[in-house]
Amino acid sequence: MMGWCLVIAVWASAAGPGVPIPEKDVEHQEQVFQRLWGTDFVWKFDDLPAKGGVDAERVPYSGHIYLDRFGGTVGVLRKYDQAFHRGRLLATAHEQWDINAYQQPTTQRAGLLGLRQTTRMQTPNWHGHCNGWAAAAIRHAEPQRSVQRSGVVFSPADIKALLAELYIYNDIEDLSGSSSIIQAGLFHAVVANWIGRGGHPLGMEADPGPEKWNYPAYAFESTATRRSDRSVDVRLTLTYAKESQGEFNQSPRIERTKYFSYRLDLNANGEITGGDFYRDSSRIDMLWVPLLPKASGQPGHERGNPHIDVATILGIWRDSVPEETRRKWLIVDPAAEDCVEDAPATNLLVPVQKPGGITTEVVEVSAE
Repeated sequence: MMGWCLVIAVWASAAGPGVPIPEKDVEHQEQVFQRLWGTDFVWKFDDLPAKGGVDAERVPYSGHIYLDRFGGTVGVLRKYDQAFHRGRLLATAHEQWDINAYQQPTTQRAGLLGLRQTTRMQTPNWHGHCNGWAAAAIRHAEPQRSVQRSGVVFSPADIKALLAELYIYNDIEDLSGSSSIIQAGLFHAVVANWIGRGGHPLGMEADPGPEKWNYPAYAFESTATRRSDRSVDVRLTLTYAKESQGEFNQSPRIERTKYFSYRLDLNANGEITGGDFYRDSSRIDMLWVPLLPKASGQPGHERGNPHIDVATILGIWRDSVPEETRRKWLIVDPAAEDCVEDAPATNLLVPVQKPGGITTEVVEVSAE
């Protein structure tokens, strides 16, 4: 009888209200979406798409993460210094400092049969440019042709390395809320609004814990089962690009998927107010969107390499990608040179990018 009572108690707990979305997180999402899209963030569950993603030609490339232990982006920065600093290794020297600046105590086994432990300061094996690559692959079409500057030829692979260096410490918009890891209700609302309504990729910090692994997420599908008018079970698959083992002139598209299982709580208007992940669900730390790169030292890019120039690197990228491709690569917070006034209406929300402003207008079209 006690075991049966325990089962009932566990079921009742699972059926109760989940973790609510704090009001400050609700306000933040609405403010960010209004600023970057020019339209309202949608909370009503039935008004959100059950699937969505980017067009095939906009799937983010699988780039290299340039682990610090293997030199980070030192190789391409030597070429950058040759082209723009007359061979003085300024950008290179900063990267050499940076890849060794964040060492941590690391315990290793040594001696006969590994019975003795030693601890020394060492760069963690996961430190690298994964967030720089993820941001670049979200904001930029893959470079297609080599570009020459001051007699130095930058291949498409070199240009992708420069972009990864440009974005590694640049500002982002954190969409994860105020909890240590993103909550179920907020997770669903952010994915459905950004990827579902807007067809806009998101950065995903994929693994809760001390190690940080970032990837560009670009598509999702979900199914829902109503438990009541105030509760719905959701199963969702989120597709993202995995990094490549090295940088290539033509990058592969390495697809991976995470599976999520959660319950959403709704209010009387059918709006998402909270929820809970189930035990069999994946969990992630963050969802984020990369913003327009700033010069090193400015607020939002305090730690960036001070010897690389934003306009220079973006100019190299533009010369490497056909204009027709760049005009289809719509993003929020674009550079003035990348604004597109006659954007095609291909998604529920389409940013129409106009010169002279960071924010975007929105064209609303009906979903089929």
